[in-house]
Amino acid sequence: MSKFNLEINNLTPSRIEEGFLKKTAEKALKFVKIKIPEISLVLVCDARMKSLNKKYRKRNKVTDVLAFDYGEIIICLPQARRQAKELGHSPKDELKILLIHGILHLAGFNDETKAGYKKMMVAQEKIFKSIFIWQKAI
Repeated sequence: MSKFNLEINNLTPSRIEEGFLKKTAEKALKFVKIKIPEISLVLVCDARMKSLNKKYRKRNKVTDVLAFDYGEIIICLPQARRQAKELGHSPKDELKILLIHGILHLAGFNDETKAGYKKMMVAQEKIFKSIFIWQKAI
């Protein structure tokens, strides 16, 4: 794969290890076969995410991830932590899942219909499993 840059802007007070996010993005981009030289990943708190969701999707509530066509993915860190706890896995794994989900949106996947959601979840699971296997190997 050609040079790829993941620019991470953490607007939360929490510190996040960044290496696993870059590897996740690289794997996801390779899987969906799209070439994007740079993705901007922004980590935000609940209030900012609620405001962005209201502005861009007309939904006045916190969501976990938003993706924009020009290569920006926004993840709500507190929401990711809540979901990880609910689903019984680590916050790190939830961040991988949300980043993959955002990249799938950039690749044209849409989860607004039942069929689109199913197709997206299958792809998301394949990518996540390939990353998990890759991490076990090292």
